[in-house]
Amino acid sequence: MKKYQFFCLILIFVISNMYTNHTFAYSYGDPNEEKLAEVYKEMMLKLDQTPPDFTSAKAIFETVKKEIDMHMGHEPAETILNNLEKKDKKKLTENMEKLLVLNIARRLENIEKNFSEYDTSKKLLAKAFATYEALSPIVESKNTETDKKLKAEFDNALNSLGNPGLFGVGKKESDIKAFKASKETILTTLQKEFGLASLKVGHFTESENESGINNEKKDWTDISNIRNWIPLLVIVGIIAGVVGFTVRQRKK
Repeated sequence: MKKYQFFCLILIFVISNMYTNHTFAYSYGDPNEEKLAEVYKEMMLKLDQTPPDFTSAKAIFETVKKEIDMHMGHEPAETILNNLEKKDKKKLTENMEKLLVLNIARRLENIEKNFSEYDTSKKLLAKAFATYEALSPIVESKNTETDKKLKAEFDNALNSLGNPGLFGVGKKESDIKAFKASKETILTTLQKEFGLASLKVGHFTESENESGINNEKKDWTDISNIRNWIPLLVIVGIIAGVVGFTVRQRKK
């Protein structure tokens, strides 16, 4: 009888571990995209036309102006709008790239301030990485190794967030010191690559809503998601089977 109990315990552990790894595998597959990065890409497409379409580029930029003003102060947006008015493509491109770097700095700063909040921090990091993906081709064209180093540091930052696991199963402790080290490397490298005198972006907000993250249910605690009940139902079924088998064996 003991061998059946041992087998069931092993099976429960394996199923729980597989489910946890599937649900919490480290990835940047967050459904939220970084709007500023998308705006940058759309603007560059308009500016790469012959002749450059500054009118459309301005209309696209204005969709994020309010958010930029709120989180980074008025100077960045005013500078971009001035470049658009003067139809200075070179300066406009350079300043948009710098704006993306500032956005990464803002996201990483908010992660540090919300570090104990796993879901918030992970979404903020996804947004920071989405922003870097827009800049990656530029960095890679200058130095492939620098691009690889930055992507590796984003991976390190993600790992440093830890993992709450599923009801404690598969839990991994977070490491604020490791995050700060990756943050410093990322920002110092980007500041140098894009020639920013400072990475100060006005006030940094701490609340989840002000960070640009929606108050969504945590994936692993959302009881309305039937997927989260599967491992529990499997485990309950196994335990019920073991109990039933034990009762029958004793009756014999």
